[in-house]
Amino acid sequence: MSSSLPAPGAVLLLIDLQQAIDHPSWGQRNNPQAETQIARLLAHWRGQGWPVWHVRHDSTHPQSHYRPGQPGHAFKPEALPAAGEPVIGKQTNNAFIGTGLEQRLRDAGHDALVVVGVITNNSVEATVRMAGNLGFQTWLVADGCFTFGRKDWNGAPRGADEVHAMSLANLDGEYCMVVTAEALLGRFA
Repeated sequence: MSSSLPAPGAVLLLIDLQQAIDHPSWGQRNNPQAETQIARLLAHWRGQGWPVWHVRHDSTHPQSHYRPGQPGHAFKPEALPAAGEPVIGKQTNNAFIGTGLEQRLRDAGHDALVVVGVITNNSVEATVRMAGNLGFQTWLVADGCFTFGRKDWNGAPRGADEVHAMSLANLDGEYCMVVTAEALLGRFA
């Protein structure tokens, strides 16, 4: 995995940035400025005419806030797809499973991804692992994703910052390069 920053024109891949993630049942999240960073990246990508692709979770679980037809299924205002930007619906935590995402990226000649979205240790981590395993050059924006606190396997409560940091550590260097929004925007300035 290259340690350099992506070349101009990498796909900005936004994962599950839907209103369902704001439901209070998720608990306390980290990185409250993630949407601001994502909006900055989106504005830059769109201003350059670079590819922006959206992944939308289309849950099949009857009680899910991500289920089509529920208010939470809608995209967050900071991450609304623009005309012509692909939207890939998924039903698992991995954007490559059952979606045709890999083939669509390859058919369009894309081999580099910059990933933002939710949940860091769930859909983001599953998708980034697969992207790396499939040979895509992948960068994950640390301050462009967030997660929630949870108990570890031993039952000890772990805060959202801890869960987020461990997920980033699991990915960095093997499946992707973890970067900040500022580093990316500085690279393209």
